[in-house]
Amino acid sequence: MSFTEILYEENGPIGTITLNRPHDGNMFTETMCHEVRDCINAIRRETRTRVIVITGAGDKFFCTGGRKDGMEDSTLYAGVLPTLEMYESIDRLQKPVIASVNGFAVGGGNVLQVVCDLTIAKESAIFRQVGPMVGSFDAGYGTWYLEDLVGKKRAKDIWYRNPKISAAEALDMGLINMVVPDDKLAEATREYALEIADRGAFALASLKSAFNARHGGVSGLSRMAHDLLLRGYLKTEEHDELAAAFAERRKPDASKFGQ
Repeated sequence: MSFTEILYEENGPIGTITLNRPHDGNMFTETMCHEVRDCINAIRRETRTRVIVITGAGDKFFCTGGRKDGMEDSTLYAGVLPTLEMYESIDRLQKPVIASVNGFAVGGGNVLQVVCDLTIAKESAIFRQVGPMVGSFDAGYGTWYLEDLVGKKRAKDIWYRNPKISAAEALDMGLINMVVPDDKLAEATREYALEIADRGAFALASLKSAFNARHGGVSGLSRMAHDLLLRGYLKTEEHDELAAAFAERRKPDASKFGQ
């Protein structure tokens, strides 16, 4: 896959997406959001990778939010930064996604690491929501998912007061999973990802669907049911007997149900 604002590489069972605009804080653009979405949608259709890592280019910025300029002057979708499509693709991906935070995770960049399943950060990383300081806000993923991680009172403080949060503080409040020395981030991220890649892919996919079902509503529940149907039920003797009985226009043999 070839992109202009992200990089993608595979190393064994691990696929890594790198936000590649270090000159501009690895900020989202319309192009970058679409490229991350398209890359993840392509990953959905292959079985080579077991775990995906998202990180930022350089050693200063993970991501510092999204650029609001350069869009069509329209109140319709062409004039809206397609950030949600990127978040949604991460949620729908049946594989675990790890944010490897290599610097500042600010605004939409912090929301991005929150949306990922797991987060590992280097010691010098900084996390911050700045929306109300700059005339912006995130009333969806950035609030609901943040509340799940750190609790409602603390999530409100993060959004209302906009404090800078160190990696150590983020770990203590449950915002992230792991902190490592700056020079060990790449190595530790790979070890973390490989440990997860050794687990059962179907089990991990089912667990991810279960975690997401509450916020996903009917789509989340449908995903769980769909996956269980395709990966489990369609391979049972009960399914085979019912399908055969229908095709042969006969009464099914109920003794084969539930086996």
